[in-house]
Amino acid sequence: MRNMLAIMAMLAAGPALADPLSGKAAKKLIFPVKGVEVEILADSGLAADQQQVLAIVAEGQSYFGAIAISPDEGLMSEATVAAANHHDTDAAAKAALAECNAKKTGRADCTVVALIRPKGWQPRELQMSLAATVGFRAEYKAKGSALALSPATGAWGIATGDGAAEAALATCSADADDCALAILD
Repeated sequence: MRNMLAIMAMLAAGPALADPLSGKAAKKLIFPVKGVEVEILADSGLAADQQQVLAIVAEGQSYFGAIAISPDEGLMSEATVAAANHHDTDAAAKAALAECNAKKTGRADCTVVALIRPKGWQPRELQMSLAATVGFRAEYKAKGSALALSPATGAWGIATGDGAAEAALATCSADADDCALAILD
């Protein structure tokens, strides 16, 4: 009963994301599941050989992601963090910076040095992590389905059938407290 009240409150409060899209509209907006592009930020302060190493490592991560380093410690330190499988690079950057700053031993705050996006990325109304994209393609049925996302994390939930919206929100909310419906039919 308590869980149901919490779900009803989330639904009544309205989504943190824009109004949910239909599955048909979402299919046109999602990115391919294969391939990422890595942007090494111009102010990274990394030498060309370090940028090459970083790009190779980043290519093995899931989109959307970010890599943060401690400027005092350099690329090859325990403080270097890759946060991946978020729904956008802003959320990934916040996660990478928080973890890097918690691990660093130097005085300077950590900085984001690379962003990881799907191949061919352009801003779109809907962006989902690689995991959510794979789940959507495999599990989403047009009628009676829902997908919820957490804008601040990579959490997501998908459900079909009666009560799909509530179930998708509940699944997502098991890992995050800011879930909202992104796709609903």
